[in-house]
Order: sequence, then structure tokens, then C-alpha cells
Amino acid sequence: MKKLLPAITLLFVLASCKTSKDYLAHSNEDKTLYDVVKQLNKKPTDELATKALSVVYAQLQRIHLDRIEAYKGYTELSRWDRVLTEYRTLQDMYNAVLNSANASALIAPVNYQKEMEYTRLTAADEYYATGMSYLEKDNREDARKAYAAFQKANGWIAGYKNSRAMIDTAKENSIVNVVIHPVQDNSFFFNSSWSNNSSGFNSDNIPQNLVRDLGGNYAGRYPARFYTDWQASRENIIRGWLVDLTLRDVDFPRPSVYNYTRNLSRNVEVGKDTSGKAIYQKVTATLHIQRQSFNAKAQMDMNITETASRKNILFDSFSDNYSWQEEVASYSGDSRALANSDWTLINNRYNMPTKEEVLSELYKGIYPQIKNRIGTAVDW
Repeated sequence: MKKLLPAITLLFVLASCKTSKDYLAHSNEDKTLYDVVKQLNKKPTDELATKALSVVYAQLQRIHLDRIEAYKGYTELSRWDRVLTEYRTLQDMYNAVLNSANASALIAPVNYQKEMEYTRLTAADEYYATGMSYLEKDNREDARKAYAAFQKANGWIAGYKNSRAMIDTAKENSIVNVVIHPVQDNSFFFNSSWSNNSSGFNSDNIPQNLVRDLGGNYAGRYPARFYTDWQASRENIIRGWLVDLTLRDVDFPRPSVYNYTRNLSRNVEVGKDTSGKAIYQKVTATLHIQRQSFNAKAQMDMNITETASRKNILFDSFSDNYSWQEEVASYSGDSRALANSDWTLINNRYNMPTKEEVLSELYKGIYPQIKNRIGTAVDW
């Protein structure tokens, strides 16, 4: 096609005084055919379009057929997508000519509908056979590949053989039972008198929350079923993956103290003159402010292992920070210089969170990170 295009282009250029139309002046070669057909629809006697139609159709047909032969020689299954794309292009060319009375009177285009159907059948059959071969290997990773292959087979031809049933079978074979162990506390908390029984997030309820939020034993959102250690023991579940969570580091420093002052002044009415006009006096005060604050942090490690092989599936570490600060104040000077916000500070009392509350907040920040990471690990 590349060799013939210059010659055909030259023919059009020489005759441009009659039509001023160069059909081959396109980077998209396939578009040339549609331009020719379009011109014949407008002007059936167009000499350049009449001469170009058979040449352009034959050369484009050869290009796409050659590509099809090349793709059929590939080994990967995705070659059938490329083959079908080429046949679709050829079929579009066929329809373009056939739907034009003037163009179809000049050439007889080839219908590639049977070739398209055969391509779909062949592709579906190869994907199905591939899925069966993966399924026979009886492991989760190959079950995932089988699932994808059966999906493709069903996509090429809906309901091919028993592809829908095999999709369900492959999915079931790929489901892993994930058991989430209780959180192991290797931090300072473990050897302290701090309680870990707050009503918020704590190490005791994290496994239950993860099991619930990840879908439990329904295998809906993920190809996995989730259990706490207690549930797995009670129901005699075959443990596929084990999730171990370890609290490694909790830093809860003493609050730092920062003192500063703010000078205040205000004009207040102290009386009226003989004419009834208000008399103002400037009063001042000093606000003595104390700020206490701390920044706590925690780190939790997660390790996922495969029970049968003891193979490490995933290791990751997650952390979060929790900041607290509060201010109280006293004053000296004239109280009339104080604003409402100043009185709020003066009447304030430190309400520092308990260690249990801080740990709950840290868990609250770490929890979604762990949940999302487990979801990513089990997902396809």
C-alpha cells in the first residue's frame, strides 16, 4: 500500500484542476476508502473516485489480511482481540461499499461476517481450555487465572459451554480463609498499668471490626472470607492466611508547657459630663496564659503469612499521630479590659484526655490503613 500511495496521489494531483480533491492526503489510510465512497455518493461520474475505488479497496484489504495472518502467529491469547479488530475494519469497509449503490456497482466487497464468528468461537474455545488447565493446578493463584480465562471465554461468546458455572467454580477455588489474630502489644502499654478497655477503638475489638468491615465469611467484596481467631477455632475453619498485628511503639510524652502574656486595653464609660456626653477612661489588664500540649504517636506492624507454606504474603507498618493542646489563663489589672473570649480562657480548666482515649484515637487513625491494606492483599 505504501508503494502504491505515491502513484495514486500523483494521479489525483495531475487531475486536481478538475476536482481539487486528493483522497489520499490522510494519515489514516482507512479513511481514504470512505472519502472515495462519499465522493461517489455525491457524484457518481467522478473519474478520480471511480478509478481509485478498486485500487484503494484492494490495497487496504491486503493490509488488514496481512496483519491478521501475522497476529494469528502470536502465542498470547490476546492475539484474538487484534484479529477481531482487523476483521471488524474489513467488515466496516464491506458495509461502506455495500450501502453505496454507486460504489457497489463498481466493485464487489467481501463479507467477513463468517470469519468474525469463527474468530469469536476460536477465542472462546482457547480461553475456556486455558481456564480448565489453570483450574486443574488446584491453587489460589491459578484459580484466579482460571477465573479470568473463563470470564474472557464468556465475553467472547455468552454462555460458551458451561463458562458461567466455571466462573463460579474458579472464584470459589480462589477464595482464601483469612484469620485475624488478636493485637499483640509489644509497646510500653503492655508493661504499664494503662487500661485498654475504652469504649472506642482498642486492641480487643480491632480484629472483630476488621472481620466485620471486610465482609466476614460472605466473600462478597473480596475473594476471601474473614474470621477472628476465636471464630476460626469454633467453626473448625481451615486457615489459609494468618494476619498478625503488633503494636510496636507508642509515644505519649508528658505535656509541654508554654507560658505567655497578652496585654489588653479598652475604653470604658465612667460617667457623663454636664451636657450628658459620655466620659471614657482607658483601662488595662494583662492576661497570663498557659498552654499545655503533646503529640502522641503509635506504630503497628502487620504480617500476613500463608498457613500451609509459612510463606510471607505481606509485611507492612502503619502509624498515626494524635495532637492535643489546651489553654487556661489568669489575669492581673482591671477586669473591665477583658473580652468574653478572655473570660472563657480564665474559666477554662485542663481536660487532658486519658491514656486510653489517646490510644483509641491512635487506633482510629491506624485502623483504616490496616483494613485497606488487607483488602488490597486479598483482592485481584
